Amino acid sequence: MSDLHRRALVAVAAVVAAGTALGACGVPIDAQPTALAPDRIPFGLLAPESATTTTTSIPSPVEAPVAVYFLGPTGHLVPVARDVPVSAPDLTSILDALVAGPTETEAASGLQSALSAQTTVLGATVTDGIATVNLTATFGQLVGPPQIEAVAQVVFTASGLSGVKGVTFQLSGQPIDVPVASGAQVPVADISQFASLAPVAPARGSPA
Repeated sequence: MSDLHRRALVAVAAVVAAGTALGACGVPIDAQPTALAPDRIPFGLLAPESATTTTTSIPSPVEAPVAVYFLGPTGHLVPVARDVPVSAPDLTSILDALVAGPTETEAASGLQSALSAQTTVLGATVTDGIATVNLTATFGQLVGPPQIEAVAQVVFTASGLSGVKGVTFQLSGQPIDVPVASGAQVPVADISQFASLAPVAPARGSPA
């Protein structure tokens, strides 16, 4: 008998022995796959637990309206509402909104700003009712009426913050005097010095 025939007989014998052993153990042997009845399926396999996922959402910051001042068609300042985060309603964020300038819609209605778009607010603090506004050097490049108008915009906007009675200016950290409506140079400016640019109250009976 060749080795090939001997190996085939051993393999057949092993299969027969395995079938006999399974029959002896009481395990039924099906000729083809069959479906199990539901009552024979182990508990938990019919309705496995679905994986749970947790979604973490970051709440949007709550915002509050503040007033910033632009120049209207008549040359007077006009208050415009801007929203700033309630968590940081400080003078810096308010002046950032001012420097950003009018929206396209506001510009189309005639509002404009004397502040250069390149101006950056380096910082703004309030101490004992006096606001100190630190701006980049581009603010100092303004001369004549545009400089007075830009100062007025900052003064009126800063004075909208509770407790602010006057404003001092700095260029890159260096204190400077600024012009008021009369043309005088002052170290501390307040809204009373810009009466000719002050917002015009709507006539009685007119919409605000």
